[in-house]
Amino acid sequence: MNHTIFNTPVIKSFLRGLSLFLFKILGWKKTGELPQEAKYVLVVAPHTSNWDVFYGVLIAFALKLDARFIAKKELFRRPFAPLMRWLGGVPIDRASSSHLVDQMVDNFNESKKFVLAVAPEGTRHKTSGWKSGFYNIAVRAHVPIVLAFIDYANKIGGAGPLIHPTGNMDLDMQTIRNFYLNVKGKYPQNTGHFVIIKHKT
Repeated sequence: MNHTIFNTPVIKSFLRGLSLFLFKILGWKKTGELPQEAKYVLVVAPHTSNWDVFYGVLIAFALKLDARFIAKKELFRRPFAPLMRWLGGVPIDRASSSHLVDQMVDNFNESKKFVLAVAPEGTRHKTSGWKSGFYNIAVRAHVPIVLAFIDYANKIGGAGPLIHPTGNMDLDMQTIRNFYLNVKGKYPQNTGHFVIIKHKT
């Protein structure tokens, strides 16, 4: 597997130590452990602020997470392609939601180890619901979903439960909703409703 910032020797160890140090001086704590599974979709919620990226990266290094994220293919043009891949980016054509799902399922099927981090709200602004892509990817790739969180009210971030999607989206979203009910984003008023905006796949 190609090296990313999350698995590059020396850099990985240095940034994990730095992340734990910053968490301590900022008064934050990490909680939970990542599963042993080689493949899963990592949901990160709620997403209400640009600060989520900062704390999300700290949590990722603190938990020794080696994840990928979706980025539009235009960002992978020379000379930025090597940097984007090193940061964990996976280029996709965002022409349609179904095409995006197909591409991510292919990545899971072609890899021995693949973790995809997704913010289902899609934006830090208030939304009417979560995009269905993360769920459709997990179901079609036959991989579980891990619920990760950043709780500003209690200054805690980390990994929550592992969920094996049943294919019943409404039922599984109820489980996901129950977990996130007491998790507060930096701007709680911008937290999206815990319902899926369904798209064709």
